[in-house]
Amino acid sequence: MIDVERRMAVQRPADEVLRYLADFGNTVEWDPGTEDCVRLDSGPVVAGARWRNYSRFRGRRTELDYRLEEQRPDRLVFVGRNRTVTATDDITVSGRADHTLLVYRASLRFHGPARLAAPFLRSEFERLADAVADRLPRVLARR
Repeated sequence: MIDVERRMAVQRPADEVLRYLADFGNTVEWDPGTEDCVRLDSGPVVAGARWRNYSRFRGRRTELDYRLEEQRPDRLVFVGRNRTVTATDDITVSGRADHTLLVYRASLRFHGPARLAAPFLRSEFERLADAVADRLPRVLARR
């Protein structure tokens, strides 16, 4: 399993940050690996909402089906799955009216033979998490 965590200070109210991040389709704006992310259902974004995320990692295109598993006033948990990996994005926010501390945690659990590659992929996921920590606050500042 690979776990990465980044903490970011954002100059936006926590409720606005969480509302924006609840729509996983927005990952195309802040996740450097995401090429496209399509909503698979319709209606309000609530727990149970689903997306198909298309990403590029190590030159290969991959897709995961994500579901918003948990939605609270201070936390979002998304779980994405395909036959090779289960990815969990756990996002928490805390803050005041115009300042938010955002904690982004990503966990990847590989399945089958892909488990053997996990130790060799850690540094690439750390770099990707660094890129998210760089891009996400800038995207949120423009909102």
